[in-house]
Amino acid sequence: MTSSLAPLDLAVVAAYLAAIVGMSYAIARRQRTGGDYFLAGRSMRGSVLAASILANQASAISLIGAPAFVALRAGGGLRWLQYELALPLAMLLAIVVLLPALRSVPGSSIYAYAGRRYGPGTRRALAGTFLLARGLSLGVIIYASALVVAEVLAWPVDAALIAVGLFAVGYTSLGGIVADIWSDVLQLALLWGGTLVSAFYVLERGGAAGLRLVPPERTAVLITGAHGLGDGSSFALWPMLLGGIFLYLSYYGCDQSQAQRLLTARDGAAARQALVLNGLLRFPLVLTYCGFGLLLAGLLRIDPAFATLMETRPPDSLVAVFITGYVPAGLRGLLVAAILAAAMSSIDSAMNSLAAVTLEDVFDRPASRQGIWLPRLTSLGWGGFAVGSGLAFARSQSGVLELINQVGSAFYGPVLAVFVLGVAAPGVGGRSALAGMAAGLAGNVALARLAPGVSWLWWNPAGFLVAALTGLALSRARPLVTRAMWPRREGAVLLAAFAVMLLVLTLLPAN
Repeated sequence: MTSSLAPLDLAVVAAYLAAIVGMSYAIARRQRTGGDYFLAGRSMRGSVLAASILANQASAISLIGAPAFVALRAGGGLRWLQYELALPLAMLLAIVVLLPALRSVPGSSIYAYAGRRYGPGTRRALAGTFLLARGLSLGVIIYASALVVAEVLAWPVDAALIAVGLFAVGYTSLGGIVADIWSDVLQLALLWGGTLVSAFYVLERGGAAGLRLVPPERTAVLITGAHGLGDGSSFALWPMLLGGIFLYLSYYGCDQSQAQRLLTARDGAAARQALVLNGLLRFPLVLTYCGFGLLLAGLLRIDPAFATLMETRPPDSLVAVFITGYVPAGLRGLLVAAILAAAMSSIDSAMNSLAAVTLEDVFDRPASRQGIWLPRLTSLGWGGFAVGSGLAFARSQSGVLELINQVGSAFYGPVLAVFVLGVAAPGVGGRSALAGMAAGLAGNVALARLAPGVSWLWWNPAGFLVAALTGLALSRARPLVTRAMWPRREGAVLLAAFAVMLLVLTLLPAN
């Protein structure tokens, strides 16, 4: 079994990296202002944005972390698929509740809505929360990518992390949001295709035969007999479904790294299309790499050499060990490029959005008054912070899939509450909304510290409810019950998608 890339592999990876840099440079030559850099002239089609958001949300965390969760993580298995049931419901709520408010902002920051609705203090508080949460999660993404680079090149993880971070910082700071979006389209093709090729090679090595030896708890999908409220079952249906709705709703609608793409849409119909397509396409993508993880679980049970290699490595090294040990030269380089592509798709959007929020919300510099070098330099600064946080996460013993979701779950519920109160409770002022967000964050910290038996998936609805109820109580306001514009076509499609996903998960065979 080999332990490093062959010259042909290196050539394939180098060709991919050169293509990304070349694309970014070509786009950068046409940019003149911060509006070009952050908003793409508000000209993007819904289908292109859907592919970009899908690649962005999947990332290297999924391609590396999900197979490891399915095959090796304690308490893992195919139960991760339950999380996907939340997505079409969250996309529908985002279209109804949040999208009209987001599309009303004039610049590149969604937190301008909070400034107009509540005042500048609330806007800066939300922006600061996003900068902290997204800056930390960006470090996790870079760390996940470094695990693969370290394995295939036999480098120390820290050295690989710095190399990945510096490359991502370089091309992302050059091309802006247009380069991010179009590179994401290429990266999605590599991500999905690379996962399918990997699964094919597991089948060739006889991994399917080992599926009969996989413990039944790893093939169980719908965990309906647990609740995650102290029973030790973090990954049960109800916390994953309800917690997932709040997490995805906040992530797609209140997180600048995703919502900024909705601002680049040429009109509201294109933005709605992007959300609907994500509600439809993400499930088959997640099913692909969870199926890949199950095949790897089977291979571990029939290939003693593979199992021995994994005994001395962390679970998140599973995909990298398989690629370097089983896939032939050339295709091995393609799969490494796929993992790097998945990482870059999340790194580029995070850095661009961090720079946009820093300039518009913290330093009050609208995109129209930004020279092109100012956003580029700001992106470089955030890249340095992300590399530093990635080095810190490299010392953690948690899996990358759980790390990235735990970071988000602490913040997303309280932030979502501020946006929802802005739309549904006109009587709530900025101070009450901020107090509610602080209470929600404190409640999540208390849950983490004082009730470790409660699944972190419950942090999302708990933080939302504490923040919303506190904001309403302090302002003595009531929610404004209005008849929302129900999107009949989008609603029917997304509800049908939920029903189909539930049926598929019910019919999946278990050992």
